[in-house]
Amino acid sequence: MAGILFVTWDGGGNLPPALAVAHELAHRGENPRFLGHASQRSAIESAGFAFEAYRHAREWSALTRHSTLRAPLAYAGVFTDRGMGQDLLESLQREPADRVVVDGLLIGAMHGLASAGVEYQVLVHSLRSVMMRTLTGGPLALIMKVRRLDPAKHYRTAQGEIVTTLASFDPGSSEAPPTATYTGPVIPVVESAARPSTPPVVLVSFSTTYIQGQREVLQHVLDALADLEVHAIVTTGPAVAVDDLRATSNAEIHSFVPHSELMQRASLVIGHGGHSTTMLALAHGVPLLVIPMNLGFDQPEIGRIVAERGVGLTLDRRTGTARLREAIETLLDSSRFREQAELVGTELRARRGAREAASVVLANPAALRKR
Repeated sequence: MAGILFVTWDGGGNLPPALAVAHELAHRGENPRFLGHASQRSAIESAGFAFEAYRHAREWSALTRHSTLRAPLAYAGVFTDRGMGQDLLESLQREPADRVVVDGLLIGAMHGLASAGVEYQVLVHSLRSVMMRTLTGGPLALIMKVRRLDPAKHYRTAQGEIVTTLASFDPGSSEAPPTATYTGPVIPVVESAARPSTPPVVLVSFSTTYIQGQREVLQHVLDALADLEVHAIVTTGPAVAVDDLRATSNAEIHSFVPHSELMQRASLVIGHGGHSTTMLALAHGVPLLVIPMNLGFDQPEIGRIVAERGVGLTLDRRTGTARLREAIETLLDSSRFREQAELVGTELRARRGAREAASVVLANPAALRKR
C-alpha cells in the first residue's frame, strides 16, 4: 500500500480540512502523509501523520510579518513556487503514492506534477468561485502569467476537485466542471444547534495567520462589547499575543480554546470571514458578524454571502466602535438572524464533509469524471 500524499502549505485555515480528510482515510485503512512547510511539522505530526518538509521551496511561515503592500507578493511567491513541484516529485521517487492531493492554491506544485505526467487531485478548501477568481484574475493572474503558470489548465488537468463547502453557499457552483465534487465543509461533526447561555456568549476569533492591523481590530471589538451585557470570549491564536490586548470586565482572552466547545452555547460569533470558522458557526445555528481582514481572498465574499443569506452582518475593518456596538446589538436582539442561521445549520449538520471528501479521494479517475 503506497499511501496518499497531501501537499500543503502554512496558510492557517487550509490545514484543518486536509487533516480531517486524512483522519477519515486513516480510519479506512489508508496511509496518508504530508509534504509541507517546516513550520507545519508540529501540527501535522501531533495529528499522527508522517511529515516531510520542503527542501527546494522557499521558506515560509504564516506568522511572518508582512506589510499590507508586501503581503500579496509574498503569498503569490508561495502559490507560484516551482520548488514545491521539484520537492514533490523527489518525494514521490523516494516513497511512491497511490493518490496525490494538492492544496488548491499551490499552482507551482501542480505544474510540477502535470509536467511529469503524475496524476493528482485538487483540494479546494473554500469557495471554489473565489479561489478560481483569485488565481485567474487580478494581480495574482498577472504574476502567474509572468511565471508561465496556467492555473485554469492545471485545474482541468487534475483528476478531480474536492470542494469542501456547500454548493448552495458558493455563487459560482453552477459553473464548476463535472469533475468538481462539493462535499460540504470539512468541520467537526455537529449534532445539534447551539443552546445560547445567559448572558449571551459572544465568541470573537480572527485569523491564525499574521495580518497587519488585526490586533487593533480585535481591540475595537473588545471596546464595543465592553458596555454590553454579554460574556465575551476572545481567542487570539498565535498571530496576536494575549497580553497585547486590553481586557474588559465582561471578557476573557485566550490564545486557544476549541471553538466547537464554545459554539455550543454561543449567541454570536465575530470573525474575519474565514471559511472554516464561518461554517462551524452556522453548523451550530449561530449568526455572525464578519469583519474581513484579508481583502485579497475569500473573506469579503464570505461576508457578503453571510449578509445576503440573512445569517449575519458584515462590516469594514475600519468601522468605529459605536457602529460595531450597534451591529452587535442588532444581531443579538433580532431573532431573524438566528432563525436563518439555524436553517443553514440544518443543512450543514446533515453533511459529513470528511467522509464525502475521503470517498472522492479514493474514487477511480473514471468515476471522478462522471460526477
